[in-house]
Amino acid sequence: MTSTGTSPDGGAPDVEPAVVQQHGPLAPDQADQVRALARRAAALDGVAPLSEQPLLRLTDPDAPVEHLLVAAPDGHLLAYAQVDLDAAEQAKVELVVDPDARRHGLATALVAAAVDHATAEGASQVAVWAHGDLPAARASARRAGLTVVRELLLMRLELPEHPVPPDEVLPAGVRVRAFVPGQDEDAWRRVNSRAFAQHPEQGRMTASDLRARQDEPWFDPAGFLLAERDDQLLGFVWTKVHAAGELGPDEVGEIYVLGVDPDAQGLGLGGALTRRGLAWLAARGLRSVVLYTEADNTVAVRTYEQAGFARSAVDVMYALDTHRSSSGATMVR
Repeated sequence: MTSTGTSPDGGAPDVEPAVVQQHGPLAPDQADQVRALARRAAALDGVAPLSEQPLLRLTDPDAPVEHLLVAAPDGHLLAYAQVDLDAAEQAKVELVVDPDARRHGLATALVAAAVDHATAEGASQVAVWAHGDLPAARASARRAGLTVVRELLLMRLELPEHPVPPDEVLPAGVRVRAFVPGQDEDAWRRVNSRAFAQHPEQGRMTASDLRARQDEPWFDPAGFLLAERDDQLLGFVWTKVHAAGELGPDEVGEIYVLGVDPDAQGLGLGGALTRRGLAWLAARGLRSVVLYTEADNTVAVRTYEQAGFARSAVDVMYALDTHRSSSGATMVR
């Protein structure tokens, strides 16, 4: 979430927008409108208002989400929010408002509708992502009594300044190979769920979530590296290449997901897989690599900093208990 529509004084909405609630997948034309809306907002704000997960779930019939839409009389989409009900007690919300329709109460109405729906579904808390953590959004959230409950760091490394060191010898019997679609999905999901058992999103990745990513244009199994011993998957590094314009003027690589099975901890696979992921991206001719990590994971942050990664941006999650009124839940850019 980057910016919201409120009245000019930052208080209650100055209009009463009609929020349409839709369960189940959006129609293709609706999904296209949401994507176009997100692109317009990102072009102005310099940060994407919706992360990858809600965009992939726009048309997913199995996704545990609710869609909230506000449209003009002519059908033009003015604002959109997605309420993720995957976690039983916390509903997560991401939203976007058309740059030309801001400061008219649209986001306030969406947050209020999200709280109402989350309450009806039994969630005790609504969490709203603020992508980019802009100073005005943080100040407005404080005034509204919203609490920061989570911070996600975007870290960046410039490969010309930090060349990838040669691969060290892997533990005895361990080999690294590329992911094979149609063969490795179940084993990967098992290790992923074990490696991220405490993670609120990654650890809950379903077969449908994985399939959606495999269907994306950026997916390349050659950059999805698996470490195994005796045909047993121990860990993996999954890389991604962002198209020019997404994270800068040129293509940018990403250490998309890095996971090691708890039973394989202590073998040094995390560092070895990170270096192999970086080497694969470097071989593609990329100059910059990013990754996301939780800000409170101090061990991971320190490790990535020692490897040359530097903090580039931060996404912040603000929380609102559903028993409280959402009338003051404004986040003004």
